[in-house]
Amino acid sequence: MDTLRRLAALASLGLLAALAAPGCASTAAPAGPPEAGRDESTAAYERIKGLAGSWKGTFSGGGETTVTWRVTSGGTSVEEVLFGGTPHEMITMYHLDGPRLLLTHYCAAGNQPTMVLGPGAGDGLLRFEFLRGTNMAPEDGHMHRAVMDLTEAGRVKSTWTFFEGGQAGHDAVIEVRPVR
Repeated sequence: MDTLRRLAALASLGLLAALAAPGCASTAAPAGPPEAGRDESTAAYERIKGLAGSWKGTFSGGGETTVTWRVTSGGTSVEEVLFGGTPHEMITMYHLDGPRLLLTHYCAAGNQPTMVLGPGAGDGLLRFEFLRGTNMAPEDGHMHRAVMDLTEAGRVKSTWTFFEGGQAGHDAVIEVRPVR
């Protein structure tokens, strides 16, 4: 009988937690810049998924580079690898979070800024703005903004804006085309 009461108590606690969770989640306002709508975020995510494969091009820091996009996790995320196999290899993960499209950039600078897609992605320019970061203080250097230009078929031009001391520093521009 004692076991039956404990199970009933645990079930009641589980039910209360399940009922309370949606109320808590729906009252929290997302931080950061205005976000794109669900349809716009989903369409932008599908475009990023469509980049899957190896791409080659140039980097504004000098020289050639490769970028590889790979759809992973049952189609729920896209992995982008920049400078693969080098000491400066960086990974960016793209995924939907409800109505938002997020990216998290695992930077060679040792931090991980997360950015959210802003409105206006329907024009082929995906504009991501800083949302939060890990392994960093607010004044630490980090990628703060990214614009992915998908306006021309068979070309991706990404502009990443580095912030330091709370201000925009330099832009890193990567322009790539698919490897055929």
